[in-house]
Amino acid sequence: MSTLSKRQFLKTMVGATTLTAGQWSGLTEALASAGQRPAAELARDDDFWLKIRALYPVTNEFTQLENGYYSLAARPVLEGYLQHIQQVNAVSSYYMRTRQFSDKRLAQEQLAQLLGCSTDELIITRNTTESLDTVISGLTWKAGDEVVMAQQDYGAILDMFRQQARRYGTVNRLVSLPNHPQSDDEIVRLYEQAITPKTRMLMVCHLVNITGQILPVRKITEMAHQHGVEVLVDGAHAFAHLAFSIADLGGCDYYASSLHKWLGTPLGAGILYVRRDKIAPVWPLFADSSVPDTDIRKLNHTGTHPVATDLAIQDAIRFHTSIGIDRKEARLRYLQHYWTDQVRKHPNITLNTPETPARSCAIANVGIAGKTPAELAKVLFDRYRIFTVAIDNANVRGVRVTPHLYTTTAELDTFVRALTELAG
Repeated sequence: MSTLSKRQFLKTMVGATTLTAGQWSGLTEALASAGQRPAAELARDDDFWLKIRALYPVTNEFTQLENGYYSLAARPVLEGYLQHIQQVNAVSSYYMRTRQFSDKRLAQEQLAQLLGCSTDELIITRNTTESLDTVISGLTWKAGDEVVMAQQDYGAILDMFRQQARRYGTVNRLVSLPNHPQSDDEIVRLYEQAITPKTRMLMVCHLVNITGQILPVRKITEMAHQHGVEVLVDGAHAFAHLAFSIADLGGCDYYASSLHKWLGTPLGAGILYVRRDKIAPVWPLFADSSVPDTDIRKLNHTGTHPVATDLAIQDAIRFHTSIGIDRKEARLRYLQHYWTDQVRKHPNITLNTPETPARSCAIANVGIAGKTPAELAKVLFDRYRIFTVAIDNANVRGVRVTPHLYTTTAELDTFVRALTELAG
């Protein structure tokens, strides 16, 4: 078999910068116009954010207000991703046997830096569900072990804990989160009252996916640890959405997120953080005898998978950090309050998201009297071409509304008009 020289290999694998230079220049020019203005001031500058919007392939078919499931990759990221597919395909198994692991390690290092943890405590997965399930299925449960969680947690993860209950005889203790808590202590007490001497784990959302409520994870973690309870954090919607580091979360034991939501990678990337001293007890789903029990890489042996997504993570990080998390969070919070503040006092409109700015960011949930969530979502799309998602679960009945950096205030004006017309 012929051998590809290093020079030939590099010639095959590089070139993304040339093809995407125009799009990256567009980002550079937009950021130059922002100057050194504070994030809160820049958040209100629609002209600046229209320049950012131009860097995304936004559809003209409808108004996209369901960006929480999967957000658009910016053009530079998307073009880089397509190039990665072509370049890996050009040398196929040569790349897989020579470069894939070192390239993935670079992406891990950058992600760990964003999260504020060691690279040896983080792996790249496909999504939050896979990350959380890796921990849940990897622990050694025994009959009677209790887990505390909320009715408002993500359904697939509640299903996973139900499966453990059927399989091992564990007990799931559910709390119900108020949509409008009066204080952090109210939330902390809610979880603490569910803890018993048999409680082994507490799962908590960093940002509740159906309402957008931000929970006081640090205080919950510190409380749980005082009771000897591990904390598993579902951060699907928080990473690259909120400005934080793992140190801000009180030493949580496990943290999971998706990268195709707020970081803007192509579909199919996530992260799992496992605190160093918690790695050894977690059994991997797929065995790998070459990795010691104390090495988090043991949890990442999933066989051959599409590596172009992993490569595009670095492109997404470049785009994300160029804008800056403080600017990003400020704009997302501004967009949410731009529309919610206009309808919150309407007698026939219910906001299922806290009003206090620190308790939410981009995501909010709204309902209209006399309409089921499914009916509201349908009429918004059929009559106004606005795409949302219906939520009818626990104490949350409405549609989830998730703007992104490419959402305009003009689009939100149309949404507000739609809500007020429908509410009467």
